Amino acid sequence: MESSSTASQSGSRREATRQKLYEAAVTLIAEQGFSATTVDEIAERAGVAKGTVYYNFASKSVLFEELLRHGVGLLTASLRRAAEQAAREGLGRVDALDAMIRAGLVFIDRYPAFTQLYVAELWRTNRAWQSTLLVVRQEAVAVVEGVLREGVASGEFSAEIDVPLTAAALVGMVLVAALDWKAFQPERSLDDVHAALSRLLQGRVSGRG
Repeated sequence: MESSSTASQSGSRREATRQKLYEAAVTLIAEQGFSATTVDEIAERAGVAKGTVYYNFASKSVLFEELLRHGVGLLTASLRRAAEQAAREGLGRVDALDAMIRAGLVFIDRYPAFTQLYVAELWRTNRAWQSTLLVVRQEAVAVVEGVLREGVASGEFSAEIDVPLTAAALVGMVLVAALDWKAFQPERSLDDVHAALSRLLQGRVSGRG
């Protein structure tokens, strides 16, 4: 039986390999689409043998499903950390949402290819991983919903707001604005984009402070 240290090292190596496969897959699929991307290409881009892909994932579809789960999980974790940090600092819920917007932009700035794939897949209904995508999407939106519900309970937000729809709208705003930033306005800084979205969040689009 493996010792705990050996098992830990083995687990770390496997996780590192899976990370390389995720990165290879997301880049290739962003470049040429899911159907056109082969397991051989993923293995070559990751610098591993084809058998390594199948050792870690039963098929290309399973790899992509796990990629979506992994990526959205990272986004959800970053949103949750931002909300928790704001709470520790004693900030209000608007500030917590603003911190989450920034966290989302930082994530998209780091993983633009994944974000592009994720948004594209949200519009598809014929994929084997659709149910998984809906679940992980809801996990991300639920973090925002939690802050909104706390704000309603504390009186910081109106009790009339539609919490699920507002949370989805905020997440969607960040995703779409960030993709537009990356594709059409790359000269803008992250701080610049965040400032614009922050003004939208706080209802100051008209310039009234």
